[in-house]
Amino acid sequence: MSLRIAIVGYGKMGRSVERLAGEHDCEVVRIFRSTENANAVALNRNSLSGIDVAIEFTTPQSALQNLLRLIEAGVPAVTGTTGWFAEVPRIRELCESRGGTVVCGPNFSVGLHHFRATVAEAARRFAREEAYGAWGWEIHHAAKRDAPSGTLLALAEDISRSGYARPVSLSANRAGVIPGTHEIGFDSAEDSITLRHTAHSRDGFARGALRAARWLAGKTGFFEFREIADQLS
Repeated sequence: MSLRIAIVGYGKMGRSVERLAGEHDCEVVRIFRSTENANAVALNRNSLSGIDVAIEFTTPQSALQNLLRLIEAGVPAVTGTTGWFAEVPRIRELCESRGGTVVCGPNFSVGLHHFRATVAEAARRFAREEAYGAWGWEIHHAAKRDAPSGTLLALAEDISRSGYARPVSLSANRAGVIPGTHEIGFDSAEDSITLRHTAHSRDGFARGALRAARWLAGKTGFFEFREIADQLS
């Protein structure tokens, strides 16, 4: 059965989701552009009638209000917007208290999900090796607003959660139209180990969001993409 989706935010990611929706048996039945949705005014039960899942890629300033309106309207949401994660506890609580449904993540690439698991395992091993310092670097397109990105911050959190208690030096560059490259390294006087993930296009992010939307349909609660990625088919 085709999943009826709404796209909230019609930038490069929204267009990628629209183009690839048919591959995942999803039908785009409504698009909310930023010009019509300032302060989430266009999101309500009437405008979202018949929508199974909304996929939201906007800006840090817009995402929170969009999610609040989607929860209020009873529409499950997949959001790949970053830069607003300080508000995650509020959204989680609303999902629990109002039966809302949200999947969020700093990056919806399935390949990046496996890269995070690889980084976590490396960090677990190097946590025992005092001679190794850790660093993270990324480069994204010039229009990306948050730096470091949510993805790089999540990678740093993965390293810390794996038992690596020493500082992790982070740096970020913004230039051109690069979809995204992330590097994690462990360096000592004897040698260096570098792990790198390079996105070739935005299609991997869009496909991950569409797979998450299909998984989300019929469920309630707050989920992080890293928690469900291994369950996606």
